[in-house]
Amino acid sequence: MKIVIAPDSFKGSLTATEAAQAIERGIRNAFPEANTVLVPMADGGEGSLEPIVHSAEGTIVAHTVRGPLGSPVDAAYGLLENGKTAVVEMARASGLLLVPAALRNPKLTSTYGTGELIRHALDHGCRRFILALGGSATNDGGAGMLEALGMAFYDASGSVIHPSGGNLDRIARVDDDAFDSRIAESDFLLACDVTNPLLGLHGATAVYAPQKGATPGDIEHLERNMRHWADLVESKTNMRLHDYPGAGAAGGLAGAFLAFFPSRLRPGIEVVIDSAGLRRHMPGADLAITGEGSLDVQTASGKAPLGVAREAQSLGIPVIALAGAVRPDLRALYEGGISCAFSIANAPMPLEEAMTRAGELLEHAAEQAVRAFFAGR
Repeated sequence: MKIVIAPDSFKGSLTATEAAQAIERGIRNAFPEANTVLVPMADGGEGSLEPIVHSAEGTIVAHTVRGPLGSPVDAAYGLLENGKTAVVEMARASGLLLVPAALRNPKLTSTYGTGELIRHALDHGCRRFILALGGSATNDGGAGMLEALGMAFYDASGSVIHPSGGNLDRIARVDDDAFDSRIAESDFLLACDVTNPLLGLHGATAVYAPQKGATPGDIEHLERNMRHWADLVESKTNMRLHDYPGAGAAGGLAGAFLAFFPSRLRPGIEVVIDSAGLRRHMPGADLAITGEGSLDVQTASGKAPLGVAREAQSLGIPVIALAGAVRPDLRALYEGGISCAFSIANAPMPLEEAMTRAGELLEHAAEQAVRAFFAGR
């Protein structure tokens, strides 16, 4: 029997690779002879680096960069195809989890570190980039990233501005004379699972800034700054990001890529499926197992388990989904190809205990699921 194991991470408990390994242990407990293929998944946002690099047999490059608040952070990016392709997960350099809860403030944070990762990869010969957008601590429209790659910003008096969400309105001039020329000869694929524009009620600021520490009083200021930035970008590039779908991803970082880079947006799960080679592994499988921390309505909006299920469904392969929590209404998931779903919790327990024991619980649930599936076959 052949079983493809393709879970997302169980956030706060297991990486996607650790989850896949736990499921594999459970399968082997029941069927030691099973042919298991591990293809860790992600949805193209935070947590995408490791699954893509693992599945593509790439390498991880460590690099210290300037974090969201300017202090050094230990970041990393991936190399694929003998170093020709770089996988940059912006959350590794500019992510919300890098900022203590008490210090989160999108008026102060910057994407500068993400630009440093790109520059380091360019220095090492990469000319194709996969950008995982999501989990950002920022609302700077990507201006910090552009600064790290040579773009300069000045106020009305000619003084240099180091951009963040709180001072975009002070930028009077954008100078791209020293912007890294290697960018023009490169290709940037943006993995993005949101369609928010840069501005407005559904834009980067209104929807996501509160999650990054913005107070209700900050929102108007940040939105005004982002509009000023969008106007500057349009005057510089003739590209109108104001209402462009997806430009608001990662605090407007996607918009900066769309305006200043040879780039294109694709749904995150599609990028991960392609990069990880899931389609290559599916043919001939008797079963696919996927999962994530919680199966709910968000899963149906383009998360990894649904992407895996759709690939399996196209080949007539049944899919079992395992999760810490399984919400009642899963009709959209069943229609999308998930055959059945099980919670890994096997007894009443506090959430903290369940998260601590996630590997053990996932292993046990996987064993029981495959025993039931293959019973009588």
